[in-house]
Amino acid sequence: MHHFRYVGQNLHCESVDLAEVARLYGTPTYVYSAATMADNYTRLAGSLAGLDAQICFAMKANSSLAVLRHFARLGAAFDLVSGGEIRRVLAAGADVRRSVFAGIGKTEGELRLALEQGIFSFHVESEPELARLNHVAGQLGVKAPVAFRINPDVDAHTHAKITTGKSYNKFGIPLAAAAAAYAAAAKLPHIQVKGVQMHIGSQLTSIAPFVEAVTKVVTFVEALKRDHGISYFSIGGGIGIIYQDALASGQSAWWETQPTDRRPITPEAYGAALVPLLRPLGLKILLEPGRFLVGNAGVLLTRVEHLKRGAGKNFLIVDAAMNDLVRPAMYDAYHEIVPLHRDTTRRAFTADVVGPICESGDCFAHDRQLQEVGEGEYLALMSAGAYGAAMASRYNTRALPAEVLVNGGAFELVHARETFEQMTANEKIPAFLK
Repeated sequence: MHHFRYVGQNLHCESVDLAEVARLYGTPTYVYSAATMADNYTRLAGSLAGLDAQICFAMKANSSLAVLRHFARLGAAFDLVSGGEIRRVLAAGADVRRSVFAGIGKTEGELRLALEQGIFSFHVESEPELARLNHVAGQLGVKAPVAFRINPDVDAHTHAKITTGKSYNKFGIPLAAAAAAYAAAAKLPHIQVKGVQMHIGSQLTSIAPFVEAVTKVVTFVEALKRDHGISYFSIGGGIGIIYQDALASGQSAWWETQPTDRRPITPEAYGAALVPLLRPLGLKILLEPGRFLVGNAGVLLTRVEHLKRGAGKNFLIVDAAMNDLVRPAMYDAYHEIVPLHRDTTRRAFTADVVGPICESGDCFAHDRQLQEVGEGEYLALMSAGAYGAAMASRYNTRALPAEVLVNGGAFELVHARETFEQMTANEKIPAFLK
């Protein structure tokens, strides 16, 4: 479910006409639905009834300060992967003391910052990282709470670049080596063994890999509780969202019309499958969803520059580019593309939807059938709330896009479009070139 739909002929986010946003703030602009984020969070939390559960938003998916504040007010903690993300949570007025710090390359400075801010736990990826953390904690005269990230060698059946739970991935330690790692950690003077963690990948479209991973690890978790007194088990994130037919998926009965193998994972089905496996552990359960909470809560608005007719190929050139939304270029990802003004009297045409960057990879869609649109009209790229603005760059000296948050019938600019002066503020020409 999400809150993007046509009202009459115009695409709305909640009660806001998106064309009004585009005219006021220009394009490319990301627009987020506060109601969709709240619905996603509330449904997921509700599906975990019977567990002592804590949802940690994986903020790498969307690190907007406004989005972080919104989730903090809903009750979320955060899954952090850098010192910058720790500082962003603090800047959003949220508390890191219920949050976790993950990632395979934490620096001494980042470890120190997390300890100083009272992080709930570190998700440690290797023995060298554990030794570094023990050293930094010793310098501060504290004990660092830790959970090892276990690699269960489970195939998530997702894109090769976002799978994390196989033995050949760079993440975590093998399940077979985990007992020895915990025994070593328990002997270190500045380490407190607190939990165990796993995360098998992103954009999973089946519940089966989640069940397989939990089932594979649960016996080891029980042993850790007995031998080391751990207090929590983090099962990671990875619930997928709808990218194809994304607009239709906002309608409440849409999924019921789909074949079983095309239905999205619902929070209710996720909870029904996993809660019975987790409840007998008697541990606090952490989840670290990112894309699921924000992916379908955002769209990228763009303006049509012109239609270029080539030899046997049409190119619809828009003002958004791969620097604004890199997922299609990086992952061959699909995003549904729809007009802000729908006109069923117009004929359909087929084109590649491309941006202005000087690379053939700057393409949002190949041979996509669209309603005929003209110069100056607006389009929306759906399901762009995750890994959109967070991965944006200044390639081709293009400004970072604007971001807008919608709440009911109100909307507000929460990240102004970058200016050229802001882009170059930290650059200088050296004296020997003057």
